[in-house]
Amino acid sequence: METTAVLDRADLQAPTRLWTRDFTLYFGARSVSLLGDAMMQVAAALAVGKTYGVSGVGYVLAVWTLAAVGFVVFGGVFADRIGARTVMVAADIVRVVTQSVVAVAFLTGTPPLWLLLVCSSLAGTAAGMFQPGVNGMIPLIARDRQRANATLKIADAGSQLAGPALAGLIMAFSSAGVVYSLNAAAFAFSGLCLALIRARPAGGPKRSSTILLDLRRGWTEFRSRTWMWSVIVIWVFFGLLVFGPYIPLGSRLIGERLGEAAYGWAMAGLGTGTVVGGLIAIKLRPPRPLAAGGIAVAGFTFVPLSVALELSLPLLVAGHLLGGCALAFWSVMWSTSVQAQVAEDVLNRVTAYEIAGSVSGAAVGQALVGPVSDAVDPRSLLFVSAAACVAVCVALLATRPIRNLHQP
Repeated sequence: METTAVLDRADLQAPTRLWTRDFTLYFGARSVSLLGDAMMQVAAALAVGKTYGVSGVGYVLAVWTLAAVGFVVFGGVFADRIGARTVMVAADIVRVVTQSVVAVAFLTGTPPLWLLLVCSSLAGTAAGMFQPGVNGMIPLIARDRQRANATLKIADAGSQLAGPALAGLIMAFSSAGVVYSLNAAAFAFSGLCLALIRARPAGGPKRSSTILLDLRRGWTEFRSRTWMWSVIVIWVFFGLLVFGPYIPLGSRLIGERLGEAAYGWAMAGLGTGTVVGGLIAIKLRPPRPLAAGGIAVAGFTFVPLSVALELSLPLLVAGHLLGGCALAFWSVMWSTSVQAQVAEDVLNRVTAYEIAGSVSGAAVGQALVGPVSDAVDPRSLLFVSAAACVAVCVALLATRPIRNLHQP
């Protein structure tokens, strides 16, 4: 059953206006929260690594990822049962507590590894519960879904650019405790903004249904859409062969050849490309969005290829800029299609299944790239990643339900 949001009277009078009160609050919540996430990754790598080494960093990040993936489907169920906004605010409250505990531990001494692992696991659980609602909130706060998704993608890119730099500066002049304190404040700000949003879903699944039945309904809705599960199957291979290997191999090869600063410039190019891709997605509205996005995916080929070919720094940055632009455009086309094609009362559950499927390939790729790169030349693996990008583009366009999906 389709549901609608209770919108402000002003929104009804101006249905195409994006910057309503609710969207502005949501934009602020996401921007600050994403900035805090980007800062936390740097703080964890530097602070935990200084005390417990690479293995400690790996353990802390691994428990976060496992918890997030493990609880994301339940996040979708509860978002559909009690509302995405409510679940997201609760998740932010949990993360305020976990990050505050870690901040105090760093400010007062050296936190034990067990405490870092427990807090990371709880924060990952909260992130898994939070994430399905990110997609499900858009139809409630914006009439123009594509423009909203593109604008949020630009905010995401800005946070990814500014967050690591800000965290590095704070770590250089202060301490990890300050970074974690700011991270806790970011989640508090996000939760407050989300709590002030007025839009509410008009309905949801029957409360008499069990969680198991809700999970089954979400799976049935996901499985019934051939275009959707086909994309996720293809994206598992993209994560396994492209996303997973690129991050560890790219940082290593660029750093060894051009220095750590060059990798920073490459990531800046990727982020800038994401902004450009978001701006293009605001204006360009193809009638078959997934076909257009599938063509754009080919542009990501330049990311692993620019590293494998050992190009100069300007060409390396240009390749990452093109790749960021391509991936951002695809992301907007995908999110908008899901939001437009799935009924709002099951949107969060369906989103949870597609997130779990999308992330799984990258996680396996990251786990395997270490031992595989010991036996195979890393540059050869990146050539495989470049070829996989082209193959993914071909597969997306060759699959008729994906190619023929139209904007409603």
